Amino acid sequence: MSDVGDGYGPSSYGDRIADVYDAIYEGAQSVGDASAAVGFLASLVGGGTALELGIGTGRVAIPLAQAGVEVHGIDASEAMIDRLRSKPGGDAIPVTIGDFRDLSLGMAFTVIYVPFNTFFSLLTQDDQVACFRAVARHLTPDGVFVMEAFVFDAGMFDRGQRVAATDVGPDEVAIDVSKTDPVTQRTDSQRVVIREDGIRLFPVKIRYAHVPELDLMASLAGLRLRERWADWGRTPFSGGSGKHISVWEHDPAAAPGLMR
Repeated sequence: MSDVGDGYGPSSYGDRIADVYDAIYEGAQSVGDASAAVGFLASLVGGGTALELGIGTGRVAIPLAQAGVEVHGIDASEAMIDRLRSKPGGDAIPVTIGDFRDLSLGMAFTVIYVPFNTFFSLLTQDDQVACFRAVARHLTPDGVFVMEAFVFDAGMFDRGQRVAATDVGPDEVAIDVSKTDPVTQRTDSQRVVIREDGIRLFPVKIRYAHVPELDLMASLAGLRLRERWADWGRTPFSGGSGKHISVWEHDPAAAPGLMR
């Protein structure tokens, strides 16, 4: 994932938000209960190994490891990994510092997973396709790629813009400010936290991909859809679902060379 020309690169989000990430997202409705994700993923891993793309502070990886799964991780932000390693059990998880756009880890995994929209941190379609191909190369023959991502809703934006108050308290106000471009499918956002002692900005840039586009990317990487759900509890996915949990597997009918 290359720098977008304004100083924002693969580690920017994590480096800025690492010290408050857990406080912001612990128990947040947008994130959901990590135990549901752990149960879902553990049922797929069996006795194999798992790799988390964008492991961050270990919100999913640590409880998954505590459930008996051998978990590895990759993340571009050393600040986020420092937080992971400061937690009980976090320092036992092998982590590669790097960009998950094009993995080269020298081993295969039963499950590779990317939760909470993290896949969209890859800012071009080419990078997203490259990630699918890299994932396919790192899956065991019976392995699967699991993604949790939102379903884009253009109705959330007015003329391509959105401002929403996410927290209003006696000592702090948090506002999310976003602009989206339907041509590039890019959304640039700032979480603005205002306190008496100052203002903090937490930038995040994403490129969202629609569900059929993700399935096409998977196909280009030699993968096919196995199942898709509306949440980690396996609620059926429908046109009204706000997010999806997608599971792709190797496609035995894929043309040779697709995964390169």
